[in-house]
Amino acid sequence: MPMKQDPQGGGTNADGSKNEIYCSYCYQNGEFAFNGIVTEFQEFCHHKMVDSGHNRFMAWLFTRGMKRLERWKYK
Repeated sequence: MPMKQDPQGGGTNADGSKNEIYCSYCYQNGEFAFNGIVTEFQEFCHHKMVDSGHNRFMAWLFTRGMKRLERWKYK
C-alpha cells in the first residue's frame, strides 16, 4: 500500500515509532502482521483494495509485484 494512502501513516516499530518502509497492514509493533506465503497476502491485499473502491483489474495489477518486494525476498 502506498504510505500516503495508509490510514495510520505506516507501520510501527517495536519501540512504537513509525516505520517508513512498511504500511500498517504489513508491519505492527516491530513484526510482520502476516507470516503466510506471498500468494495468500496478495489475495488479502486484493480484497482490501476492492473493498476500498479500487476496480478489480487495478487491484490485481498492483498486487502482482508483491513477490519482488524486500519483505518477501527471503521467504
